[in-house]
Amino acid sequence: MRIVAVSLTMFLLTSTKQICAQSRLSLWYDKPAAEWVEALPVGNGHIGGMVFGRVEEELVQLNESTLYSGGPVKQQVNPDAFQYLPRIREALLKEQDYSKANELARKMQGYYTESYMPLGDLLLKQSLNGRTASAYHRELDLQTATATTRFTVDGVEYTREVFCVAPANVMVIRIRSSVSGAIDLSVALKSPLRYRLSAKGNNELIISGKAPAHVDPSYYNPKDRQPIIYEDTTGCNGMRFQCRVRAITKAGRITADTSGLHVENATDLVLIVSAATSFNGFDKCPDSEGKDEQAIAAALIGQAAKKSYAVLQQEHLKDHQRYFNRVSFIVKDTGAAANTNRVLSTDKRLKAYSGGAYDPALETLYYQFGRYLLIASSRPGGPPANLQGIWNKELRAPWSSNYTININTQMNYWPAESCNLSEMHTPLLQWLKALSVTGARVAREFYHANGWVAHHNSDIWGCANPVGDLGAGDPVWANWYMGGNWLCQHLWEHYAFTRDKKFLAEAYPVMKQAALFSLDWLVKDSSGYWVTAPSTSPENKFRDEKGRAQAVSVATTMDMSIIWDLFTNVIEASEELNTDQSFRNQLIEVKKDLYPLRKGSQGELLEWYKEFAETDPQHRHVSHLFGLHPGRQISKNNTPEFFAAAKKTLEIRGDAGTGWSRGWKINWWARLLDGDHAYKLIRQLLNYSGADGKGGGGTYPNLFDAHPPFQIDGNFAGTAGMTEMLLQSHLGEIHLLPALPLAWKEGTVKGLKARGGFTVDIQWAGGKLSKATITATTDGVCRIRNNRGFLVNAVPAKQEGVDFVLSVKMKKGQQYIVLPPAGK
Repeated sequence: MRIVAVSLTMFLLTSTKQICAQSRLSLWYDKPAAEWVEALPVGNGHIGGMVFGRVEEELVQLNESTLYSGGPVKQQVNPDAFQYLPRIREALLKEQDYSKANELARKMQGYYTESYMPLGDLLLKQSLNGRTASAYHRELDLQTATATTRFTVDGVEYTREVFCVAPANVMVIRIRSSVSGAIDLSVALKSPLRYRLSAKGNNELIISGKAPAHVDPSYYNPKDRQPIIYEDTTGCNGMRFQCRVRAITKAGRITADTSGLHVENATDLVLIVSAATSFNGFDKCPDSEGKDEQAIAAALIGQAAKKSYAVLQQEHLKDHQRYFNRVSFIVKDTGAAANTNRVLSTDKRLKAYSGGAYDPALETLYYQFGRYLLIASSRPGGPPANLQGIWNKELRAPWSSNYTININTQMNYWPAESCNLSEMHTPLLQWLKALSVTGARVAREFYHANGWVAHHNSDIWGCANPVGDLGAGDPVWANWYMGGNWLCQHLWEHYAFTRDKKFLAEAYPVMKQAALFSLDWLVKDSSGYWVTAPSTSPENKFRDEKGRAQAVSVATTMDMSIIWDLFTNVIEASEELNTDQSFRNQLIEVKKDLYPLRKGSQGELLEWYKEFAETDPQHRHVSHLFGLHPGRQISKNNTPEFFAAAKKTLEIRGDAGTGWSRGWKINWWARLLDGDHAYKLIRQLLNYSGADGKGGGGTYPNLFDAHPPFQIDGNFAGTAGMTEMLLQSHLGEIHLLPALPLAWKEGTVKGLKARGGFTVDIQWAGGKLSKATITATTDGVCRIRNNRGFLVNAVPAKQEGVDFVLSVKMKKGQQYIVLPPAGK
């Protein structure tokens, strides 16, 4: 009986710990990670780490956000490209020979982008003499941004904590034992890149190396070609890097040699990790013009080592929580299995959810995980989050872990403004300035056009040309011309949310130059409409009149919708800044004659210039719905015909897709004001995809998005989509609970941002608004919409159609309470 009682007590204690872990918004597991997509991510926008939580041989896989292959983009890559443009237009507009246009498009390609590199592995080999660990627990606490591993061996409890401090720009690892002098371990560093290892003093380990001069994409493998090239005769390509680890302990002994650091009889050990590269900007040779990475890494670790662990931890918590704690999101769990769900480890909980379990707390955990990942991977002063955020272990990462700007990079930043993380948006906004410089060269060289252009792929160097190694790329993805135009939407969105006119004045020239390229790119068709030719719809194909699959066409709906959006934003920016009236008027006139949206025979929104047959009716890209989201061209009240067509399009496309595709569909259904269908897609996005990726698109055990393989954009799209279900503001008004699903009967969300400069808190019960608080960050008129009647300061809303609407003059710093009428 005593054994049973002790076991029950231990179970209850363990269960209590696990329930507390979930209440703290944490991912937790009862075993170490066996695969990378089971490990837990930490980061500060500069250093990234994947923590495996192993017992005797811990692995922390390291990344540094600027560590890329290559160097500044080459100029005069394809000086003959322009001569093919008139021939393509003739083939498309006169001959309607799409095969000919496709082959000519290949002749207008440049080189592939460079690749994001892994930094290395930090290995901790702990001497446990083969003894078995018990009471194992590992977790990632989102509120403290700390990965913790805890286990017991022969009555000694060992605890490891890992976090990345943004102010100090270092990673900190603390290892503790409950018994004095019980820590014996070695610390090793290695890298898949070329490097040399050295030791400094008796407590510091250093790896110094150099990235390749060029790395081909993993999908590009021509015969007799070396995909990874280190040698560079120009003295330009191939950035240098350095990573340092210093061990600190008050008790015990530390020694260092080229095999690593060796720690004996310690009780409390702190490891500080710094990393730096010679990257000195998109236009500087990282070798001959690079920064001194050794001096930077040494200074960072030296300054951090002067501070105690407690101070570093305090700096970390203050910095992280300043951003993370701005937003809270809670849905009341009305199910009978709420407590059971909380006792399950995150992987088991995800499996149960995939099997149909009701678990709104897992949904809100996923939501906050998306916000956590953006804070961890995108910080002011650093590069934008790439296709894998900042976490990559591959020398030839999937799709080069670069910036795929035909959807994925933009998707990374959908939650930035609405989820109250504007600061995390700035790396993308700053990088756009560099991209516009290289993009201007490409516009001149490839098309003899003004302004700037970017295509479907880019990197830290601002690659802007159509990729494809001078003809090896398939035009279905390589020859797409709207990347720069779409990215300019982010400049306008940042202003729309913050109302920062100084920022808008700085951003306007970049937006204008993109519009100038579009004016040069547009040509008139036989009906007098402005069209794009050539034109593609990202990664999708149609069948021509002879039944052949084709990619290159005229005026795809996505092209025209992006240009409509860009022109609209530039016009409004010009009005806000009270400048450039003549250019504004020019855009207004051209915008009137842009090739319009059109419906097909099934009532769907057409994707192509003509009603071509689809090669894949359920294709993962549904790019022609750009005007619904993230654009604002299509809405229920302004364009009801095309609003219905967009819905029909999604019904035909179906709900299947990869992780990120499902994420975009959540946003579309939210914009269609159908919360239940959006919620259905949330459940599909959180479909458990095993660590082997064989579970299809969805979510890995560590909640990373499974394309598969891992792409971080699906995480960000999921978080953004949930926000769109709760709050929309893209139509010049605050729409409260526009797409609330039946599954979220009661809940609260606090700290969301709305365009116009407003912070919004919302409470609801029984599927109805209970209360909303709107705080103005600037003076202005706020138009509020809800599907039920409401009051603001005793003033009732007026009914417009099925909704209720009220415009309120608001003052900066004031709060305004939205309540339902008494008794409602």
